[in-house]
Amino acid sequence: MAMRVKELADLVGISVRTLHYYDEIGLLSPEETSDSGYRLYSNDNLEMLQQILFFRELDMPLKEIKHIISSSSFDKQEALLQHQRMLLEKRSQLDKLINTVDKSLKHMKGEIQMTNKEKFEGFDFSQNPYEQEARKLWGDKAVDESNAKVAGMSKEAQKAVSEIYTKLASIRNASPESEEAQAAIRKWYDCLNQNFGTYSLDAFKGLGQMYVDDQRFTKNIDQYGDGLAKFMCDAMGHFADANKN
Repeated sequence: MAMRVKELADLVGISVRTLHYYDEIGLLSPEETSDSGYRLYSNDNLEMLQQILFFRELDMPLKEIKHIISSSSFDKQEALLQHQRMLLEKRSQLDKLINTVDKSLKHMKGEIQMTNKEKFEGFDFSQNPYEQEARKLWGDKAVDESNAKVAGMSKEAQKAVSEIYTKLASIRNASPESEEAQAAIRKWYDCLNQNFGTYSLDAFKGLGQMYVDDQRFTKNIDQYGDGLAKFMCDAMGHFADANKN
């Protein structure tokens, strides 16, 4: 039975906006559209969405997912086996981290003694998923410049970032197109360009979309207030479109 976009979003637990975005970029398009204009998703669509979300759980960028699932050699069963292998590896690392936490608690209580090496078992800093995705989107030069700026960011700049997020969180229930919201989001745009690199309007809008498409970003941003990531995404998109004209 075909499902409308709201039904699918509720079933899976993702936003309607995310499904619309997947359709826009050609990652997941509904099987058909009703005479009334509703997007209708088939069982095949649901299976493909499951594949996409498995890839996302493994921190794979959308562009790379699209390339994989669009390939003529893409095999759903083989992909599931690969997901299984990679998730088991991820679980193994998490188990190591949990064990380190358990041992650390016992160490603090004086029940056991930990070596310095044992205190850091399970941590893996060999890959930075945020940086990998940024490099795919904006190139090595932009990311290297951003990293250099972050490393040298002053306490005043760090305070400014926090103040901007706090301000945006305080108005997140207003319209993202309102004058107040757009003034605040302009400060975020200026702050990014001053402290993190050079962002075009398109890059700024794309970054905002990542705030809702990537649960890592959403979780971090929503610490300032539930729904802030979506509010910023909408405000950044409107800002970019409005300032192109």
